[in-house]
Amino acid sequence: MNLTISGHHLEVTPALRSYVTSKLDRITRHFDQVVDVKVLLTVEKQKEKEKRQRAECNIHVKGNDLFAESAHEDLYAAVDDLVDKLDRQVVRHKNRITDHHHTSPKRMM
Repeated sequence: MNLTISGHHLEVTPALRSYVTSKLDRITRHFDQVVDVKVLLTVEKQKEKEKRQRAECNIHVKGNDLFAESAHEDLYAAVDDLVDKLDRQVVRHKNRITDHHHTSPKRMM
């Protein structure tokens, strides 16, 4: 899994990098065919303090691309919300590609 964490108007500290990495382990625990993960952490330059910390993530899994974004007053809370959204998407994708159809037993004559 290739992991890219970048910041916009923000320096990505080692503590923040380790926090994002530990949270993204939850996704790979549910679905191990994750190819590429790109995380963008942003601090928006707005006058109001509400929801200026944003986290966005693109995940390339086998057969699909998933995207989620989250905004919050605290960057760590935005990352938590982002991982929750991605986790739901990954589980839904995994359920879609898993074959749930069972073959009926053949009749005996």
